[in-house]
Amino acid sequence: MTDWPRLIRITTAAFWPILKAGLMLTMPMTLSSFTVGLVIASITAFFRLSKYTPLQKVGEIYVWIFRGTPLLVQLFIVFYGLPSIGVRLSAITSAIIAFSLNVGAYCSETIRAAILAIPKGQWDAAFSLGMTRRQALRRIIAPQSLVIAVPPLSNTFISLVKDTSLAANITIVEMFMATQRIAARTYEPMLLYCLAALIYLAFSTILTGLQSKMEAAFSKKR
Repeated sequence: MTDWPRLIRITTAAFWPILKAGLMLTMPMTLSSFTVGLVIASITAFFRLSKYTPLQKVGEIYVWIFRGTPLLVQLFIVFYGLPSIGVRLSAITSAIIAFSLNVGAYCSETIRAAILAIPKGQWDAAFSLGMTRRQALRRIIAPQSLVIAVPPLSNTFISLVKDTSLAANITIVEMFMATQRIAARTYEPMLLYCLAALIYLAFSTILTGLQSKMEAAFSKKR
């Protein structure tokens, strides 16, 4: 017979520790990784669009490696592998590095595709006004590309929120690890993992709503 009062007590007691781990670790780690990842992505996209073959190849190889290998393996290489060659990093630093490099590879393709989606005539018009390639990119192409890139970049950010659960594998007590620890004490894995799933779902739903508002705001500027 199901002991409902006990299950309610466990759920009530576990809710705040799991949510707190999400607010104090999962979201900051996601924001930090995504911010650094966007910087890497922008540089990589410009490398891949460069007229110089060596830069193109550097960008291609980076994207090839990080899109072609599992994120969990990348986490393990940074956290467990680097110490073997004398590079020791904290768990949170390792996670941010791995997540940033992974996000950078995927977002670079989004940014590159957004830039390529701008009609060539926009470039020609900018050049006819005497702008350099850099000026044309900054003043004409980048603002239009941003509108195109916002939806896929937002989707990547929401996916990253969920992917941070992998950080539990390198000892970070984020939302999923917090849930695992409580489940180990209470012997109620089904209940607690469903609770964690609901909290992840709530985060994703809120972010999806913010994404819709952002897309609407950018659409008005077109």
